[in-house]
Amino acid sequence: MFNLTDSNILDFALDYDEINDIGCYAKRLEKDMDNNKLESVVNKSDGGINYSFAYQKRLSKPIIDEIDKVLAKHYGFTEEELDFIINYDIKYRMGDELNDNE
Repeated sequence: MFNLTDSNILDFALDYDEINDIGCYAKRLEKDMDNNKLESVVNKSDGGINYSFAYQKRLSKPIIDEIDKVLAKHYGFTEEELDFIINYDIKYRMGDELNDNE
């Protein structure tokens, strides 16, 4: 669980006006992740119900890669640096999830 705060966004060095397509990518990613989420319903002993969602980010990897490419271009990354970012994401951020499918 991670709580996103205003400072996480406002302190990030990115000129949102300069990257016109970033909002479109964000909306596509949000929609894709929402479509692929798994819902869990737990009936509590007091009669209440808890709903939670598990987001399967590995299913949205193609969109995440597109976002990485846009950001790499914006920041002037080389192809080698972009390749590192994409493969780091696979190895370290999605490793366990990707291994679940094997």
